[in-house]
Amino acid sequence: MIEKNYITSGRNTIIHKIRKFDLIIINGAHPIVMISNRGIGVYDGPVPKKKSEAKKAYQDVIDVAATEVFGEEKTLLFIQALDNKEYKIDYSKVGTANFIKIHQDSYI
Repeated sequence: MIEKNYITSGRNTIIHKIRKFDLIIINGAHPIVMISNRGIGVYDGPVPKKKSEAKKAYQDVIDVAATEVFGEEKTLLFIQALDNKEYKIDYSKVGTANFIKIHQDSYI
């Protein structure tokens, strides 16, 4: 069994597990989001095409629509990040200040 750098919980929650790896979240044609140990934000860099490229860059690419993740695109995602905050990503509000918001200041 391969150890993942994240855990999925429920129908729309991703939990970041390993500080060393950054998570790149792909959700269809929506903006790409990156989660690091310092927080979260929109990612505009190159997305690794292969798992080996991502691993060398200490990144993990997560396609939300993949069957091993959620199996469909999501309008709303919750991310439990390593900075002890839970973020809400609302893809219906792309381009506004409400696209990525702190949902819970401390989830632990």
